Amino acid sequence: MSSETATHTHIVKTEVLAMHFERAGEGSSKIKKSLQLIGIGPELLRRIAIISYEAEMNLVIHSLGGEISCEFYPDQVKIIAKDHGPGIANVEQAMLEGFSTATDDIREMGFGAGIGLPNIKRCADYLEVESTLGIGTTLVATVYL
Repeated sequence: MSSETATHTHIVKTEVLAMHFERAGEGSSKIKKSLQLIGIGPELLRRIAIISYEAEMNLVIHSLGGEISCEFYPDQVKIIAKDHGPGIANVEQAMLEGFSTATDDIREMGFGAGIGLPNIKRCADYLEVESTLGIGTTLVATVYL
């Protein structure tokens, strides 16, 4: 991931547990509330909320657990989702709308439609996804202010 030289404020970091649907959305909700408090406008807030929720749900559904965090810079907001595996075999394929590796059980719950990463890409001004099989995935979505 690219390093930043600008000063930033670490707003929130939340642990995300694999398959814990009862807690799904807590991290993205904390991010949204924190950004509302510092005055992020509704259009940017909507985009950031979509990014953080989709990223958090991907952690719940597809990972072995991880964390979602938000960093606020004077000119941008970064949503960072890091997990502990299993990794994405083909990131380019995973970015295609409709592609999903979700199980039938997950789909029956209404998740795993293959729109998470495409939604994140649509809402972000810049998206970086790095993944290593067996190690994990790091997603950094940037929204410019």
